[in-house]
Amino acid sequence: MPASEPCEVRFDGVRLRFDSTKSFDNLVDALLADVGDKPVPIDDIAARFESWKSYEQQVRPHVGPSGFMLFALWNHGGWIKKAGLGGKVLRIVIGNPLIAITMLRHDVTAGLFAPVELLLTDEQHGRSALTYVRPSSLMVVEPNRPLRAGAMKLDAKLATLAAKVTAAD
Repeated sequence: MPASEPCEVRFDGVRLRFDSTKSFDNLVDALLADVGDKPVPIDDIAARFESWKSYEQQVRPHVGPSGFMLFALWNHGGWIKKAGLGGKVLRIVIGNPLIAITMLRHDVTAGLFAPVELLLTDEQHGRSALTYVRPSSLMVVEPNRPLRAGAMKLDAKLATLAAKVTAAD
């Protein structure tokens, strides 16, 4: 059987950067204080519970004040030094399956960009930054009103979290 030809859909992502006067370590602490400091094993939880209602009940306690939970972290700063680059760089994946389902119901391919990824970087003079790509700019690539509505709510929640954790103490 011959391989199928890919269907190409072009779209433009929108990158947002929130600069902060906080040190890198303080920015990391502020974010983890909101989303949790241990990754939530959502797949393990799903394997243990049969219904959506029971899954939701088990996930809900992990949701932080801004509506997100930690899924994963990668310390890019640890390995880029070996290539001669300096600085602290942390890639963090956060999300909430209870939010994601509001979008995936309308287009399961939105799951390519849920959960969302943040990049925290150490900047000059004791400053830091939080960067991410606006979820709706990645998820909604064709007309889909319900998906857009859910993605725009996610955009707003994420922007609120970013503004909160990057704000001066």
